[in-house]
Amino acid sequence: MHGRPRKAPKPEDEAASTAKAQKLRALQSQFFSFHHDKIYTKEAVELSAKLLEINPESYTAWNYRKLAVEHYLSQPECNPDSVKSVLDDELRVVESALRQNFKSYGAWHHRKWVLSKGHSSINHELRLLDKFQKADSRNFHAWNYRRFVAHLMNRSEHDELKYTEDMIYTNFSNYSAWHNRSVLLSALLEKKAEGFLLKENVLPEEYEFIHQAIFTDPDDQSGWFYNLWLLDQTVTTDSPLLVSTWPTHGSDVLILRDGCQNGSSFSPFTTLHSESGSFPIVLYFNQPVEGVNSSTVTIECGFNKNGYLLWEPLSVSNSQAAQVWVAHLKFPTSELDSSVEVSVGHSKGIISTRGFQYCHPSSFSFNVHVQPVEKDSFQVSVAESILWREENFKVYSAQSEESIPIATFDQLCIKDGHDSTASNWRTEALAKEVECFRELLSLMDCKIGKLTLARLLTAYDAMSFPFANKLVHSEEVLKLYNDLMKLDPTHHRYYKDEHSLVVLQKMTSSKESLLQHCFQYKDSVSSVIANPICLRLNNLSLSRIGAFEKLLWVQMLDLSHNELQSIEGLEAMQLLSCLGLGHNKLRSITALEPLRKLKSLRVLDISYNQIGDHSIDTTRYLCSSPLSHSVGSELNTDETVISDAALVNYWEAFYMFKDLKLNQLDIVGNTIADEKFKSALVKIMPTLKRLDDELLN
Repeated sequence: MHGRPRKAPKPEDEAASTAKAQKLRALQSQFFSFHHDKIYTKEAVELSAKLLEINPESYTAWNYRKLAVEHYLSQPECNPDSVKSVLDDELRVVESALRQNFKSYGAWHHRKWVLSKGHSSINHELRLLDKFQKADSRNFHAWNYRRFVAHLMNRSEHDELKYTEDMIYTNFSNYSAWHNRSVLLSALLEKKAEGFLLKENVLPEEYEFIHQAIFTDPDDQSGWFYNLWLLDQTVTTDSPLLVSTWPTHGSDVLILRDGCQNGSSFSPFTTLHSESGSFPIVLYFNQPVEGVNSSTVTIECGFNKNGYLLWEPLSVSNSQAAQVWVAHLKFPTSELDSSVEVSVGHSKGIISTRGFQYCHPSSFSFNVHVQPVEKDSFQVSVAESILWREENFKVYSAQSEESIPIATFDQLCIKDGHDSTASNWRTEALAKEVECFRELLSLMDCKIGKLTLARLLTAYDAMSFPFANKLVHSEEVLKLYNDLMKLDPTHHRYYKDEHSLVVLQKMTSSKESLLQHCFQYKDSVSSVIANPICLRLNNLSLSRIGAFEKLLWVQMLDLSHNELQSIEGLEAMQLLSCLGLGHNKLRSITALEPLRKLKSLRVLDISYNQIGDHSIDTTRYLCSSPLSHSVGSELNTDETVISDAALVNYWEAFYMFKDLKLNQLDIVGNTIADEKFKSALVKIMPTLKRLDDELLN
């Protein structure tokens, strides 16, 4: 175990092991006979005890004893004294089994079951736990059982908190004690117990406490994990916030009914083409919420008289809670100029997954202009394709009055305002932590210290400049992650992902920096692009994408020549019509699942990835599969299509692409892209006009 070479067993040890195995087989044979015949005599029950003393992991034997107890308790001659005697015997059997293996799941579970009957004394339990925790103070079974016993005894969280403190002072490396402390503190803060009413009074003391452990032994991970929990408690607000929307507050949205922009005076950033007669309204919260509906989100406009909208959570896992919600607002076919006002949270009902109400009612308004375009007034060429080549893009020269429509929390009309004083203590706490860990790193080269400092600086910038979107420490954070990739190559991928997120946050921190990545697609018009502005985030060595709350306006996105293995979160970009993902490291079709939520997507380039290289799809545990009930039923609803043998062999492609209305798809350069697969794609997507830059019949 743990790299130690096994020693050859001695002859006497082999003989003892053989004898033990024979005894165990004999016991098991007799026990299973009793169990099968439902025999609960004293002899049979004692035999199960002998079996558990040898093998405490026999779940069947524990279940048998439960059945035996229930059988005895149902007898008419049963009285309170005999009930207590029977249950005390069960506790003795459990204690005997725990001496053999004090990490036995079955034994601890059985002990809980016995005590939950309410006939046994619990005064002995804490003394028993002390024995086991002296043998192994990090036994999480014992800590879990201690929480159970403390609840039965009505023991206060304050007393239990003091106990964890004593255990930590005995051994700073006791991760289980730190974890138990976080559980207790969470409960005390949630119920606002006396002395724990405000985080700002509790968490600074905890930071001081954890510093003693970290500075005593910086190489021990237990204290660092607790510090990470404290950081999360510091930066996470209880009540969810609406941080971004599309359309943005005060914007003018031009909707082209049948074609592309043709000499319009409107900004290309707020011009879109709609085939469906509707456009999306997107709400982006800082944490997953549920309860977004027409009762909690109201809309006032001249062309939607009843104000009803169907809100959909943009969750790849099909959860009813999501960070991003979308509704589609239908507009008339005739020319239109109208204002729209959206009010969020003025009626209660929006709740975070942690159970907190949305308590910052807000509103935003925008103007909608619908402009029908005659088909003769623009070019619609099926033969034309979107080519992601350098020569097809030129730097976008913005007009002086134009700016990218990025919505932030400060632009929303917040009822009762936002309490900025509530975040002052958070900023001060983070500033002290930054100073503390800079001091630590000046004394030693500690990789987990570097990681913590990078997280602290990122959180500090987000907390200090929530409206200005400043990233004062971005260069320092990027350097820390670069150092970590060299110091700790085992976790290179994680550091690379975090590095990528900081790069994107830096790029989107201001409209000026984001404009540097905005390019105009070639002068020729295309029927799939109303907005010829392309956000080019290519060749940046990105392994992860983020900052989606700043990118809701994007219709054409170039992410080619990066290192992406996942596009998680892309479903928030509901306006996307053209997406370039060529030359990345996408490993499977199921890695594309966020695209299923992008109803406006018409052009997709996934060429030169690694789709089909790997026989095992490592993304399936994150994505849906035919083994899940939801997808299985979905596949069966279209029997006329899926009955085709070619599609049965490509269920992932059928599931991923069947609801998309792609006009153009590039998949060349992937192992899976043979002629059979391409034929299947053509059957799955009848709207497809171009495949790998070849015009289809």
